[in-house]
Amino acid sequence: MRGAAGPPMSLEAIDHALGRRMEERDRIAGDLLDLDDHPSHRLLKGMSPTGETGRRWDEAQIRLVTLWWLFDAYRRVLDRAQEIRAGHRPDLVTLAMLLTGPSVELKPDDVPVEKRSLLRAVGEWITLDVILARMDQAYREVAETVAAVDAAWSLLLPRLDETDAARRAARDLARDLGTPDPELDRLDAGAGRLRAAVTADPLGSTALRDELDATAAAVAARRGLLEQAVRVREEYADRARRLDERITRVAEAEDEARRIRDVVTVKIASPSLPELPDQAPALRDRLSALGTVDGRWLELVERLTGLERGVEEALAQAGRAAESIGGLIGRRDELRGRLSAYQAKAVRLGHAEDITLTGLYGVARDLLWTAPCDLRRATVAVAEYQRAITRIGAAG
Repeated sequence: MRGAAGPPMSLEAIDHALGRRMEERDRIAGDLLDLDDHPSHRLLKGMSPTGETGRRWDEAQIRLVTLWWLFDAYRRVLDRAQEIRAGHRPDLVTLAMLLTGPSVELKPDDVPVEKRSLLRAVGEWITLDVILARMDQAYREVAETVAAVDAAWSLLLPRLDETDAARRAARDLARDLGTPDPELDRLDAGAGRLRAAVTADPLGSTALRDELDATAAAVAARRGLLEQAVRVREEYADRARRLDERITRVAEAEDEARRIRDVVTVKIASPSLPELPDQAPALRDRLSALGTVDGRWLELVERLTGLERGVEEALAQAGRAAESIGGLIGRRDELRGRLSAYQAKAVRLGHAEDITLTGLYGVARDLLWTAPCDLRRATVAVAEYQRAITRIGAAG
């Protein structure tokens, strides 16, 4: 022990200071034990982390050794102070020196060789306040590393656990189907590699989060496909029957579109018609081919669902074609109705016998009631008749 204490301390002041230091010692001991018992700290102690985690854990272990060593030195000073205070006539000067002066000797020889770089190369005497500050710094550095590792594991491991649960469910489905699944094998290997990386180096694995999310999404998609395969196995007969009925409906819709086309080509001159669909025969061939996929449920689910989509698209296409072609007849009928409406207006205006209007009306009517109807010329003729009546109405 070196140096001298400050002003003399009374016994009351010494008791107060000693009591405070003892409470401080107990609190520090509790914090150290809590850190030692932290789940992530226990895991790190029981493994050999790699990468960034390994580097930071090596540094944290050095600081942890120093922390416990400093705490032991701190505790020994307080133990000595307690012994002196318990004496019949306690030495107040020594007690004051222990509690407020440079009473802790740090000897480099007391520290393991690989740890000595944390301390000065020569021994030193420091106060309890200084040793407390050094313990606090070392504790913060160790706790920050443990907290960072814990946060990384908390972020990544639950996602891995969810993916593993989904993989197990998918594997159960594959076994139920009795079908080998190389894609699921590949996903198993990828998930295993990710877990090994996250476990060994959580701090260096945060960059793998996108890959982990992609793997989770792929596993979920594979599980969904396997679930569909199970449903297809159970529902195949009913779905094949419904497909047969829908393909018959496609054939009927395509026949209807052709019927409307035949009508339009007779009644409308030079119609611009969309290409007529003829998909029903090919769809029926695809339905027949499904029967050759015996027991290959993963293949069947893709082909069956693809055919179901194709049938609905073909039905919609046939409906659009019929509507588009039939619209030409509708356009002719609309022009007929408009011509009749403007003729009635001419009568209301008192110009039913107007020679010009009668001529314009006759041209438009002949075009609209002649088969095949020239829609382009008829549209122009009705517009001219409409403009003539509008001019008469404006003139009063």
